[in-house]
Amino acid sequence: MLRRTYASVILEAGESVVTLARWLGHSSPTITLDYYAHFMPEAGRKGRRAIDALLGQPADAATAA
Repeated sequence: MLRRTYASVILEAGESVVTLARWLGHSSPTITLDYYAHFMPEAGRKGRRAIDALLGQPADAATAA
């Protein structure tokens, strides 16, 4: 249970999956993603914000469409 709590807190704080996989001793970040991807609420939002900024659109307007 402590391991899952640790992993979820680390991912929610924005640490990379590659780094977390290394810390947990996983042989691949894919294994880490299989177990913990649902703890990544920001997944995709950062990329959308970057594209919105590039195109000059407010992030809220782009996600509402």
